[in-house]
Amino acid sequence: MRVAIVGGKLQGVEATYLAKKAGWEVLLIDKKSEVPAAVLCNEFYLLDVTKILECIPILKGIDLIIPALENQEAIDCLVRSARFTKTPLLFDKDAYAISSSKIDSNRLFAKIGVPAPLPWPECGFPIILKPSGASGSEGVYKINNPQEFEELFENGLKDWVLEEYLDGPSYSLEVIGFSGVYKVLQVTELHMDKNYDCKRVVGSAVLPEDLRAEFESIALRLARNLNLEGIMDVETILHQGKLKVLEIDARLPSQTPISVYHTTGINMLEIIGNAFVQGEPWQEFDVFVKRSVIFEHIHIINDRLEICGEHIMAEAGPLYLYPDFYGADEAISNYTLGKTDWVAALIITGVNIQEAWLKRDMIIQSIKDEWGIEKYSEC
Repeated sequence: MRVAIVGGKLQGVEATYLAKKAGWEVLLIDKKSEVPAAVLCNEFYLLDVTKILECIPILKGIDLIIPALENQEAIDCLVRSARFTKTPLLFDKDAYAISSSKIDSNRLFAKIGVPAPLPWPECGFPIILKPSGASGSEGVYKINNPQEFEELFENGLKDWVLEEYLDGPSYSLEVIGFSGVYKVLQVTELHMDKNYDCKRVVGSAVLPEDLRAEFESIALRLARNLNLEGIMDVETILHQGKLKVLEIDARLPSQTPISVYHTTGINMLEIIGNAFVQGEPWQEFDVFVKRSVIFEHIHIINDRLEICGEHIMAEAGPLYLYPDFYGADEAISNYTLGKTDWVAALIITGVNIQEAWLKRDMIIQSIKDEWGIEKYSEC
């Protein structure tokens, strides 16, 4: 199958990686040349998809279009281009419209009774402030007291979500939907840096069975209420023994689908992509853990090794896929011979989580020994 992935940033890296694992031929489109996914694909087109007349001739030979960006103008143009070329577009604009607004998402949570953080001022300090339309950790602030609140927002608030700050482990779960058929996949655990950016994903998350079942039930309820046609990510936090939904994203996320692929062997992009192309849902399948995985971002700079959030990958320029990277199963990295400042997303698996962690520690030590690194830190 020949697919066009539009957007070469981190979502594009995720989509390209999984599409290549599915055996698909990948054509990547972006209006910038030095994007992270630029060399991971089979063909790269430097193109602005808002220029529809230039885009249509390329899309006519495509079996499936996969948006991997969050620019609304570009998405609207892709919808029109896909309609004109009669090419399936793996995207649900209605579900995305709700999930891309934290205000609208929170309204949905309240409407259908999904547990979520209390809104301010129903809660006390500390609170979390999120721009309604931003993605992931972008623009997130923790406010500890009224004084900090006043200093940060002395000019007033507009289109911000204010809610209680919750501490505890974070988890992610993807759900796919097509023609009224829905399927939840594998729960992963998210480790955040100090700026609430995900620095590590642990596959086969340790979560009690009753909470896992509750999480799956929440994800399915959200998908059904959105009439989801595509893929959606649900993020929760376990606070004082209770799951609370932090956000949803009706688009292909980054990091977790690759982790699920290595944990279960299930390529969620391949499954939902085939459904869109064939016009029918998948055959029922079971999800079970085959391996444990640690997916982690590292930054090497001079004599220091840092574990950081995924933002370091977004700023690194074109990335390459390396097998058996210092003992890691694979790495997605901008490393080239002679480079002393580089980043990598390490993909490390083991028969269980204990083995994966032991392997991970040996890999980190191997990198430190090779580069003469003494300083180690986690952002």
